[in-house]
Amino acid sequence: MSSLQIENLSASINGKPILENLSLDLPAGEVHAIMGPNGSGKSTLSKVLAGHPDFEVSEGSATIDGQELLGLEPDEISRLGLFLAFQYPIEVPGVSIANFIRSALQARMPEGETVKAVDYYKELYEKMDEIGMDRKFTARSLNDGFSGGEKKRCEILQMSMLNPRYCILDETDSGLDIDALREVSLGVNRMRCPERGILVITHYQRLLEYIVPDKVHVMWEGKIVLSGDKELAAELESKGYDWIRDEVAA
Repeated sequence: MSSLQIENLSASINGKPILENLSLDLPAGEVHAIMGPNGSGKSTLSKVLAGHPDFEVSEGSATIDGQELLGLEPDEISRLGLFLAFQYPIEVPGVSIANFIRSALQARMPEGETVKAVDYYKELYEKMDEIGMDRKFTARSLNDGFSGGEKKRCEILQMSMLNPRYCILDETDSGLDIDALREVSLGVNRMRCPERGILVITHYQRLLEYIVPDKVHVMWEGKIVLSGDKELAAELESKGYDWIRDEVAA
């Protein structure tokens, strides 16, 4: 079965250990959620998988269908089918959304083939309509002057257009009002299919009320310490994370 498999992953930044022997298996067709307190390593995990150069991997592996991701450049990881939706999307003045996504698609095409403009814009407008994004945004610079909700919609638009095999959503719900949360969640749910795995990183259960996960994992001090079904998210919401410390110590 196709999967994103992480085994005994340890990583640090500036000599400070962040991830410690973390293991996780995300099969295609499933949605998994990672929850945990601030500083537990959730965002670090997403960045390490995406090839962020600031993090040093000291041990372990991360593979897509057996093909190693660690050590590859971010564009190579992307071509293998991994997409990361950032917690804080960067602004790129002077590069329109339409041109940015079209260039990303073109870079994935076989040599000699080009993106057909008519087909491209037809699909782009359909995806924008699905997530409640005004079509006028195609001409605006990527995330430049966008609100938090607009930036997150733009991330979901990129994800749906690039059609990755595995998606990592790093706290996509941060900064969203309730309407934007619904629309972004709807865009993610449309991408659920037997061929794609989705990893949702979040602090709060409210996102998981819209994107219902198959499994929930709790991250604590750089490793997965507890896993369960969607009810685990509800328990965390009501009890907080202090009780996890007792579970780990037991």
